[in-house]
Amino acid sequence: MQYYRDGFYPGDPAVVPGAEDATTSTSVPLPAEVDVLIVGSGPAGNVLAAQLARFPGITTRLVERRTGPMEMGQADGVACRTVEMFQAFGFAHTLMEEAYWVNETTFWRPDPERRDHIVRTSRVQDVEDGLSEMPHLIMNQARIHDHLLAAARDAPARLVPDYGLEFVGLEVADEGEHPVIATLRRVGPEGADGTGEEVTVRAKYVVGSDGARSEVRAAIGRTSSGDRANHAWGVLDVLATTDFPDIRFKAAIQSAEHGSILLIPREGGYLVRLYVDLGTVTAENRATVRGLGVEEVVAMANRVLHPYVLDVKETVWFSVYEVAQRMTDGFDDAVGRDLGRGPRVFIAGDACHTHSAKAGQGMNVSMQDAFNVGWKLAAVLEGRSDASLLETYDAERRPVAQELIAFDKEWSAMLAAPPRDPGHPERGGVDPAELSEYFVRQGRYTAGVATHYRPSRLTGTDEHQGLAAGLTVGMRFHSAPVVRVGDGKRLQLGHSAVADGRWRIYAFADAREDRFRAFGEWLGSAGTSPLVRYGTGHDLDAFVDVRGIVQQRHSAVDLLGLPEVFRPRAGRLGLVDYEKAYAAVSREDIFDLRGIDREQGALLVVRPDQYVALVLPLDAYDSLTAFFDGVFARPGSAE
Repeated sequence: MQYYRDGFYPGDPAVVPGAEDATTSTSVPLPAEVDVLIVGSGPAGNVLAAQLARFPGITTRLVERRTGPMEMGQADGVACRTVEMFQAFGFAHTLMEEAYWVNETTFWRPDPERRDHIVRTSRVQDVEDGLSEMPHLIMNQARIHDHLLAAARDAPARLVPDYGLEFVGLEVADEGEHPVIATLRRVGPEGADGTGEEVTVRAKYVVGSDGARSEVRAAIGRTSSGDRANHAWGVLDVLATTDFPDIRFKAAIQSAEHGSILLIPREGGYLVRLYVDLGTVTAENRATVRGLGVEEVVAMANRVLHPYVLDVKETVWFSVYEVAQRMTDGFDDAVGRDLGRGPRVFIAGDACHTHSAKAGQGMNVSMQDAFNVGWKLAAVLEGRSDASLLETYDAERRPVAQELIAFDKEWSAMLAAPPRDPGHPERGGVDPAELSEYFVRQGRYTAGVATHYRPSRLTGTDEHQGLAAGLTVGMRFHSAPVVRVGDGKRLQLGHSAVADGRWRIYAFADAREDRFRAFGEWLGSAGTSPLVRYGTGHDLDAFVDVRGIVQQRHSAVDLLGLPEVFRPRAGRLGLVDYEKAYAAVSREDIFDLRGIDREQGALLVVRPDQYVALVLPLDAYDSLTAFFDGVFARPGSAE
């Protein structure tokens, strides 16, 4: 991490000084007007808060019906892609120290010789080698919230939630600087001062991250539709002793006659989560299934685990839920409607899509929703892009939700199906080998790295994909090791990106470095840079973070001989940034790992949310300029 750019400050360097013009803090009451009102302090809302808190000039408030932070959450799976995102917020490595790492997944089926017993049939690596530098983690949702809220609190805007405020409704005016009028109600203990009082807030934009029963969704007339799978599961977080040998491995367990279990070890070394199959739900048995208690579900789990025994010492959390896959018909208030304006109200997370927990994607996809809309709101509100940028949120994220629902339907059905009996193949069921093969096949999806944005104003075509074959346009930037020229430190190139709303340009040098150096001189020149015209008072670094990667050993590079764009002056003191130039690592060469053309080099443009937007030749100046013309606003063009 970098700090002290604008001057020295004591204490924890991760807690940057609050901006003098910060508009949110614990001491400022809820204002009558805000730029962005976030409704709901769940995973999506907290990511959005952590993102917008980095922009103190944007007035953001986060309201939450609960009277304090979440203490025990339901979601727990943190995909590799999400950990990559958390790196940009500065707490990935802290989280990795605390969380359970999902290293391997085991599969259990009925013993062919004794079908009332289960036996391990396979063991697979949970995340394939080279898929991500980050692991698949398990962590209580409430602790994820804690990290995100700390990131928002420690950011320049010092953003903290306003607890005890529930959303009542909203209206969107036809005109005005703050056209969204939201009504909130104070909640709290009966008889407490202010309970029941209604508060009106005017906002430029509202984001509803208020869950599957979203009131914001209802207020903008959006509907959620889908199907129940008519199958129920009991979920328990328990502290237990057992002779089951894979209690600290993720395990998919199928019994012959008693259903199945998905076992997920939790953080801390002792806690474990069980998803216990409760069978088909009908209108006649729904009340009975929903009324099952902890002891009954534990007894069912022991029947599945036979001949092993699970002795539960403490139940930390318990719930019974029915599988349902539902999706909303639009992720903002304007898409598909002839309103004569762009979107003003957005929804994210469970307000947009719901599904079973066994896909392990709900919290992850929800947070990616927020990361997507967050940088776009910041770009529009700071005048770096025009308001039409916000129309890309629904266009990009609704297809991702559709893919999630399709995956969840297939995976949930496979987990719920009985295992195929080799002695009676006519009875059907799922071959356990087929289950483990499907899991391996879908590894990129469960790791969160399969999202692929299609060509748009934010994502180019694959015309020049061959210059960087391993960094696919439209997919997340896949990091790789490099050595920083300025100090010889080995690190991941992708970890240089922070959640600051800036675009990234990675210039990979050609063999002779002549085009690489010419590009650096062109981009850094005030007379030719395509970014100078996008606003006044902004230097290149305010819009785009530029990094250069050469093929030669770092010790052979003359840092001061590189174009100044790779060693720029930064901040109010004009200090030199020595962390913009990198060299390949000999044993894990990024040019080889990511298929970078050694002879020609390559130019990569990466979006603020870490997705590859464009691959170009190093001398494609006109193409780069044309692309950014579609992203950045000219002075006075933003709403």
